Amino acid sequence: MRDGEIHAWHYATRQPVIVGWRDGIIHRLEPASGATPPDLWIAPPLVDLQVNGYGGVDFQQDDLDRDDLVRATERLEAAGCGRFLLTLVTDQWPKLTARLQHLKTLRAQSHELQTRIAGWHLEGPFLSSEPGFHGAHDPNLMCNPTPGHLERLRAIAGADPLLLTLAPERPGALEAIAYATSLGIKVSLGHTNASADQLRRAVQAGASAFTHLGNACPRLLDRHDNILWRVLDLPELAVSLIPDGIHVAPALFRLLHRVLNPAAIFYVTDAMAAAGAGPGRYTLGKLQPQVGPDGIVRQPGQANFAGSALRPIDGIFRAARMLNRPWQELWPYLSTHPARFMGWPADLQPGTPADFCLLRAPDEGQPATPTFFRRGHPHDLPPHPA
Repeated sequence: MRDGEIHAWHYATRQPVIVGWRDGIIHRLEPASGATPPDLWIAPPLVDLQVNGYGGVDFQQDDLDRDDLVRATERLEAAGCGRFLLTLVTDQWPKLTARLQHLKTLRAQSHELQTRIAGWHLEGPFLSSEPGFHGAHDPNLMCNPTPGHLERLRAIAGADPLLLTLAPERPGALEAIAYATSLGIKVSLGHTNASADQLRRAVQAGASAFTHLGNACPRLLDRHDNILWRVLDLPELAVSLIPDGIHVAPALFRLLHRVLNPAAIFYVTDAMAAAGAGPGRYTLGKLQPQVGPDGIVRQPGQANFAGSALRPIDGIFRAARMLNRPWQELWPYLSTHPARFMGWPADLQPGTPADFCLLRAPDEGQPATPTFFRRGHPHDLPPHPA
């Protein structure tokens, strides 16, 4: 199905459109004059910049094979996610770089992996070791960034997009941010208790985002001066949020959307192996977090979270419920916003690949079931809700 067309309702304009494609490229996008299915919607693919694992597969394992990685990306695609940054978390530097090299090799062996894994996100080991701020990352493995670290990352990744989350208060971090930016590495701040001045200097050095605001900080914060207030006072930063209703309480989620520039917000799942797989015990590197029927990922015996079990498509509808807004308004936050942050083509436009989602909005309390099209080739159409 390299050639074809679809009549559906456009997610942004909420008007009926015809989307036509030839040789897997959109060549036609115009208003539909004929009959359009009353509940069939078309939207660009979801884009997730923070995925630690999915569908029972933990990306932090050294013996990960190509088949498991393909299976995880297939399940992500079934949840509407067309592209993502495979995320590696804090470990000893030689192990972390060897893991990245292994994943890069696996990706090169599969066309499917090359189209789905858009690049790499390293969350650590250049993070705060302070209690609360290091989150589920091992504070004993934290270290200070150096030019050699950054050169090694770029050498392994080649031309692939790279996103690096670091804490700007670490010695050498400001210089590292400037050097990383010169190497084409995007820098996001996170797992940090940096002062307002340190954050401003990090932005001046080239940092452009903040990772999962509202998380990776102590449960109790100083009401006068804390990392939330400091970041909200920096409009230059794009901010990622986890829209599962767990990592960020609904009230805070609503407040953040009122305070922040809408164009500066993008969603991430921070998914680990349990996402798309159900309750049970999983791995996240050396950790063995437990996922209960409530879908919350916890370290056994501890209150802090260790990633999420969120499917990308569910993030859209949970955000819509928390904000009491139509899901169509929230779709860009996990699609075109993160794509534009990374400098990738976004939205449905003639001349772009025929990659898109078709979906029917679910009944209340039911999961959404998108059908993902890659270059005009679909999976099965979503069933009409009963």
